[in-house]
Amino acid sequence: MPEELRLIVVSGLSGSGKSVALRVLEDLGYYCIDNLPVGLLASAVDEIRRNDGGSPGLLAVGVDARSRADDLDALPDLLRELRDRGVGTDMVFLHASDRTLLQRYGDSRRRHPLADGSTQLRAAIRSERAMLAELELSADLVIDTTATSIYELADIIRSRVVRREAGSLSVLIESFGFKHGIPTDADFVFDLRSLPNPYWTLKLRGLTGRDQEVRDFLDRQETFADMFDDISDFLARWVPHYKEANRAYMTVAIGCTGGQHRSVYMAEKIAGKLREIHEPVLTRHNALPERRLTRD
Repeated sequence: MPEELRLIVVSGLSGSGKSVALRVLEDLGYYCIDNLPVGLLASAVDEIRRNDGGSPGLLAVGVDARSRADDLDALPDLLRELRDRGVGTDMVFLHASDRTLLQRYGDSRRRHPLADGSTQLRAAIRSERAMLAELELSADLVIDTTATSIYELADIIRSRVVRREAGSLSVLIESFGFKHGIPTDADFVFDLRSLPNPYWTLKLRGLTGRDQEVRDFLDRQETFADMFDDISDFLARWVPHYKEANRAYMTVAIGCTGGQHRSVYMAEKIAGKLREIHEPVLTRHNALPERRLTRD
């Protein structure tokens, strides 16, 4: 059935960036409604269809803990029904660490929707996380915004969500440093810390995996080549299965100690190999200053 309308549901914890995501979608031509009661979602879809002027409509809806519990429980089944009716749907879930959320609320001085005179902010965050746990498990894409700026989040929404074509599987290969923590939104994590480290070669220490000298050093390591072959073979085998299962997003995290050398080059090399059999494949380097998503 052809896709008649594109619906993006933005959910997640308060303070994690939902309003930023909705503003980006609005700038890109989506009709955005925040805190729409789930029971009215089907009616909103029908209204957009009636007024789309003959072209596919664009609708984005914010759903969070302000909704009733039974509405939150009903949302996954409703989205499946809409897909059966030809609506292209994506549910994006945003979250961040408690510490980050506490800091953001402290900086903004805004009130958490679940906080009141008898409920402190930390308890409200904990309660909201529990309320939305099942919804997070149903999401097509989970984004951890703990270390993500509003500009980086906007780039993720534009590059990964909006530009994803109907029926496609968007694969992100991201590098990271274990000393900064493992990305919590990764589907697969590969550890390169057993490989020779360019950091211990003084002339390479200040460079990154994007520099040719570092790449030449790693290409001379037999274990690096073996790891590359193993990860490439794994993804080449399993990515098609995930696409056949109608998955919309896959995130592969590749880490080394600091996220500067081994993981950067491996992520770019793996992405280049995977692009031979699959599109789209994006890359992102979490420990480098430039953290934008790229397609080549």
